[in-house]
Amino acid sequence: MEPDLHELLRSLRVWDTELPGFTPEDAPADPLTLFTRWFAEAAAAGQPEPHTMSLATAGEDGLPDVRTVMLHGADDAGWAFASHVTSRKGRQLTERPYAALGFYWPAQGRQIRVRGPVAAASPEESQADLHARSTGALAAALVGRQSEALASRDALDRASDAAWERAGDTPDAPAPTWTLYRLRPDEVEFFQGDARRRHTRLVYRRAETGWTTELLWP
Repeated sequence: MEPDLHELLRSLRVWDTELPGFTPEDAPADPLTLFTRWFAEAAAAGQPEPHTMSLATAGEDGLPDVRTVMLHGADDAGWAFASHVTSRKGRQLTERPYAALGFYWPAQGRQIRVRGPVAAASPEESQADLHARSTGALAAALVGRQSEALASRDALDRASDAAWERAGDTPDAPAPTWTLYRLRPDEVEFFQGDARRRHTRLVYRRAETGWTTELLWP
């Protein structure tokens, strides 16, 4: 018997565990400091893969698109991630260099939303970022052809085997289309869930002299 989706949805519960508090009046002056603090707390709480995030883009047609990618770093230059410039998201970022990121850490009932313009790093920096990662990451990049139509799983297996062999033999092998991107936020929102639905939402907005903050109704 096939499962009933609506029955499953009604059976699920959210935040049946004790959640951390959040006092926005004590928040730091910039969002990066708070992001780093929350990231460390999520990892310490056992949140699986806290460095994964949703990346939302739009193409030339203006239609939205979203997928899960990995955070490569965050500093004053922006939140960093990478992809092939020839992939769907790469093409969309070329056409419309603006994006949004979404982090969800259910272990603590927290979300973070980031949005702003996106810029590509230099080829040299992009390759350095790739070669600082694992052999598997390099092998995946060497396979290339991301988002293209795949004729068969056998074709992928052959290309992947060859890429793994090359990555092992030549750890500095170039993947020319691999590109590091940085999103420089105009706005960052921090959401702390509450079991009684009295959620706290604090949004930072970039201003000429720094950041402004504002509370939002949940």
